[in-house]
Amino acid sequence: MADRNPILITGAAGAIGGVSRTMVAMLLAQGHPVRAFVRRDDERAESLRQAGAEVFVGDLLNIADVTTALRGVKRLFFSMSLSPYYTDAVGLMVEAARAKGDIEVFVNMSEYEQSFMTFETMTAPEEERRASLGGLVANWSPQQRAHWVAERMLEWSGLPTVNIRAAFFVENPILTWVALGSLADGELRLPFGDHRLAPVAGYDVAELCVRILADPEPHISKYYALTGPELKDMHGVAEDFGAVLGRSVTYVPEDIETWNKTYIDPALGQYPHTAEHLKTLTRIIGAGGYGSITHQLETLLGRPSKTVRWALQNHPRIQQLATAIQ
Repeated sequence: MADRNPILITGAAGAIGGVSRTMVAMLLAQGHPVRAFVRRDDERAESLRQAGAEVFVGDLLNIADVTTALRGVKRLFFSMSLSPYYTDAVGLMVEAARAKGDIEVFVNMSEYEQSFMTFETMTAPEEERRASLGGLVANWSPQQRAHWVAERMLEWSGLPTVNIRAAFFVENPILTWVALGSLADGELRLPFGDHRLAPVAGYDVAELCVRILADPEPHISKYYALTGPELKDMHGVAEDFGAVLGRSVTYVPEDIETWNKTYIDPALGQYPHTAEHLKTLTRIIGAGGYGSITHQLETLLGRPSKTVRWALQNHPRIQQLATAIQ
């Protein structure tokens, strides 16, 4: 029997295929009432209403809005798009949840590579930090740091928390937005050399979070490090793109800083926080970071994880590109 208290999902107006939006659909299909927290009452909010969600329009940086959104809620999922005010939003949600006093689970999305963001590595001398990050940078991005701080706030809060640490999504804009221009010419241009990654599908992360919200007790105080099912280099990812697009795609390695100036700066110049995060990601990955793999998803879901190819096949932007090419 589905719990009758509404489950609060923040970031619910994200792109189709995003974790929060996918979770709303999954929860509603299972009969759970959902309160979808959105920033604007637009066509995306209306589509959530049409699907059966209760839509709450508010600002995650307004404590009054956050407190109102939590009324009647005992279980919540917190996610927010890249923002220089991310820790502020988490802090406000934590305080509102603490004041409420009856939260059963606070599922928190942390998007950083879990193997190197430890207190020991973050406080090491600069030379050691640079070495641990591959040699090109000595510090993590402001967004990665914000996620780390958010986890610490949740630990201090005493709330029943589950931290979902997803390293690198297939749906990351580096793969599914910034890199798309060259795909029309049959090329996947990325600055990752021959390094291998295990990108995780947003669908799998959404399903795990839904399972936790439906039955939180076994997961309280857990940290889940999530990756995709296999390590593959960008030649392999290019093959996946080719299979989805129905044409040959060749991986073309590029210099990291040249790629950042060519692709990130023009696309995100007006959003310096987001641009810095993505550029830091390319520097860390291009130097060999994010190369670990876990199998927690398979264990927790009881099934094989979705592949990169599956996630690309089901991504709206890639589907549009495939239609345009054909």
